Amino acid sequence: MGHEGEEEQDTPLIRASYDPSGDGSAELSSRTGTVWTAMAHIITGVIGAGVLSLAWSTAQLGWVAGPVGMIVFAAITLLSTFLLCECYRSPDPECGSTRNPSFVQAVNFYLGEYPIPDFHNMAWLSIIAAIMSFTYSFIGLSLGLAKLIENGEIKGSIGGVPADNVADKLWLAFQALGDVAFAYPYSIIVLEIQDTLKSPPPESQIMKNASAAAIFVTTFFYLCCGCFGYAAFGDSTPGNLLTGFGFYEPYWLVDFANACVVLHLVGGYQVFSHPVFAFAERWFNEKFPNSGFMISFYSIKLPLLPAFQLNPFRLCFRTAFVVCTTAVAMIFPYFNQVLGLLGALNFWPLAIYFPVEMYLVRSSIGAWTRKWLVLQAFSIFCLLVSVVALIGSMQGLIIAKWS
Repeated sequence: MGHEGEEEQDTPLIRASYDPSGDGSAELSSRTGTVWTAMAHIITGVIGAGVLSLAWSTAQLGWVAGPVGMIVFAAITLLSTFLLCECYRSPDPECGSTRNPSFVQAVNFYLGEYPIPDFHNMAWLSIIAAIMSFTYSFIGLSLGLAKLIENGEIKGSIGGVPADNVADKLWLAFQALGDVAFAYPYSIIVLEIQDTLKSPPPESQIMKNASAAAIFVTTFFYLCCGCFGYAAFGDSTPGNLLTGFGFYEPYWLVDFANACVVLHLVGGYQVFSHPVFAFAERWFNEKFPNSGFMISFYSIKLPLLPAFQLNPFRLCFRTAFVVCTTAVAMIFPYFNQVLGLLGALNFWPLAIYFPVEMYLVRSSIGAWTRKWLVLQAFSIFCLLVSVVALIGSMQGLIIAKWS
């Protein structure tokens, strides 16, 4: 194995709250997460802007491959999540003394390769973001259903949108797979969410229950948005269900849905950015342990607001991070192509490879055993899906950029 994980009797490098005893008991007792808060975090992480591209993805894949593809990706996501849940504690997944409260720490502990403050206190943000995601998803599928009723017929075909030749059809289908892949995985935050849960019962059991319920709910919404959108618009299905043509009326409802998208993405951005922030803070703390810029906190009190602690490094790094990611988004404003590219790049390494490899190490599964072969075949299959999705999305991005 690699470096040691986080022992419950050791003092963590970064603690969400002050623990005068130094034995970790205060941190453990501060964990108040339940299956409901875990579901809120998961739904915030899973249901994002990617849901708005699923009608287009269904249109490219057709009435059979489209819905089946979403269900398959849901099953893959749930399986990889279950594998990750088993890696939170070691050596026993339910009562092991070593905890891995982040994806990066788990990879380092099990595989020896190359972390989250405030995550425990983000339940309220995830709940609000989850409500917003349900709102704009419901508006999108409702508008699709209304358009379907207005048309009086179900549009679309078994093979999906026709293309000029087989190659073009394959490119679009591969890109659609990338969009679906982007819409599901949340492996990077699984262990962080699990680390917020109050035990007993075992955190792995709560997390599995929350994941199963959340994936079921999101898959239902995904199928509704994808199928209603395709049934309403057929071969003319827009790439973004809300901003594409045909959904400009009623204006106020579309504007409200887009406002919900913004509010949800603020929450989702926070949830997914915290692992990056924590990793950077941990790395710089190790490199500059005595820097006042890194370790100093200043109490700020604004009128009508409670006092809060401000750290100069966090302010500068997080601001720069937001500016950079916003600039990248402005440079590549191609919704479907970028979603497909990001989904293809993240899907296999983060959602499949690392969870599988960590589970094999934690469970001491020997090479060439039946279970090892099944999990490796599962990983290779997902790798192939990622490769074709990446190729299709890159081709679509190049055409969109230079056409």
